[in-house]
Amino acid sequence: MTTLRHRQSGLGAIAAIMVLVLLAALAAAVVRLTMSQQMGGAQELGAARAAQAARAGIEWGLYQAFKGSWTTCAGATQTLDLSSDLGMRVTVSCSSSLYNEGESAPGTPATVRVYTIDAVACNSTSSCPDATRVTGPTYVERRMQIHASS
Repeated sequence: MTTLRHRQSGLGAIAAIMVLVLLAALAAAVVRLTMSQQMGGAQELGAARAAQAARAGIEWGLYQAFKGSWTTCAGATQTLDLSSDLGMRVTVSCSSSLYNEGESAPGTPATVRVYTIDAVACNSTSSCPDATRVTGPTYVERRMQIHASS
């Protein structure tokens, strides 16, 4: 009696190739996920720094309006360079208006000056806001505005 032996060759090689392809796809997915998480973390850190820089710009503008050189605040604009500390630049602008609010004495209107301080912080090297970099993946910008009266 003769037995025929069928040789099965190549099935193990195909299975090994399939396993390697699946492992490579899994590794690529892990690398992509890690990169996107790192990019998100860097953007959150930049956003927090920009918010703090804008807040510092508001405080500086209020000081200039009440105690410094911006007593009338007529269209004053100043750029603060915080790049050595935060990597940010802040453009602070100020405007003011006079309003009559009641009377200080009978027949004498009480005049109140209302200041509007606007601070725009960004990680640009030129000015804020930077229209040339606004669509870039690393550009971060925060704007704060406050109204105060004296």
